[in-house]
Amino acid sequence: MSDSLDAHYKMVLKGIADGRLVPFLGAGVNLCGRREGTLFERGKDLPSGGELAKLLAEDFGYSSEGQEVQCPNCLAKHRIVYPLDLLRVAQHIAVMTGSGPLYDELRTLFDADYPPTPLHTFLASLPATMRAKQLPPRYQLIVTTNYDDVLEHAFQQANEPYDLVAYMADGEHRGKFWHWSPDGANNLVDKPNEYKEVSTDKRTVILKIHGAVDRGTGERDSYVITEDHYIDFLTRTDISNLVPVLLAAKMRRSHFLFMGYSLRDWNLRVILHRIWGEQKLSYKSWAIQLDPQELDLRFWLKRDVDILNTRLEDYVAALNKHVQEMPQSGGVQ
Repeated sequence: MSDSLDAHYKMVLKGIADGRLVPFLGAGVNLCGRREGTLFERGKDLPSGGELAKLLAEDFGYSSEGQEVQCPNCLAKHRIVYPLDLLRVAQHIAVMTGSGPLYDELRTLFDADYPPTPLHTFLASLPATMRAKQLPPRYQLIVTTNYDDVLEHAFQQANEPYDLVAYMADGEHRGKFWHWSPDGANNLVDKPNEYKEVSTDKRTVILKIHGAVDRGTGERDSYVITEDHYIDFLTRTDISNLVPVLLAAKMRRSHFLFMGYSLRDWNLRVILHRIWGEQKLSYKSWAIQLDPQELDLRFWLKRDVDILNTRLEDYVAALNKHVQEMPQSGGVQ
């Protein structure tokens, strides 16, 4: 192992042990553990952002006609078809059919029991691992832009309680967060600066800043997915002023570990702008991204985020190995 990777894992382990590491999960984490070259199958796999865009486009008959450009060499015109953009596809569906059919289709996709990925399983196993090593209980804040509940199921399978806090994208409570606690209680976070009913002092908190499927009744299904949703998201106050006050404080004083994102993910740029503006992150943070492009490198550098060029599966396996090798009750060596 190189000295730089050794130093990285030591910092990450210390962040875990101190309760100051916030995993930040994007749609790309759904590919973690999927066999390379395996195509997405409805009902079997969770989709990445690109796969979800393609699925919705096929279901609602949306096609990207592309753009004609003139070749500077042969002077002929060629049609360039760009990859489907999830926001644009979802916006088209909402405008042409209404948000109801879009939500119905998303619910059909996410209202199912999918197996957890190695990353979900690793995150859910951390509390028990810390207890087994007789380390002080340090629970995580896990932030995700994914709509599915696979992470929650991983915690349920591990018999680990958690609090769920999810953003409301539509309806009378649009722009606010809702809190579900393990005892079955649920509350609207009406005054975030005064709401202290949720923190990482007692258990893990899963913060879903782009909404989530409501597997119970469906009444609180929420998806930040259309262009209008993102415009609404951008025009609101900083998201750190919308989440419960203790979680906002945690985000300001933690390392971030971005997984399942790339610069092409428009939602990530919106999120970073809503939380930190143009500032660099206060704590050293990292992004796991295989074969990043030059633009990705410059983008993360601007935020003072280091990129680890590796497959997410390999990174999770290595991190889990280091966690298992942590000494008992003595902290990180």
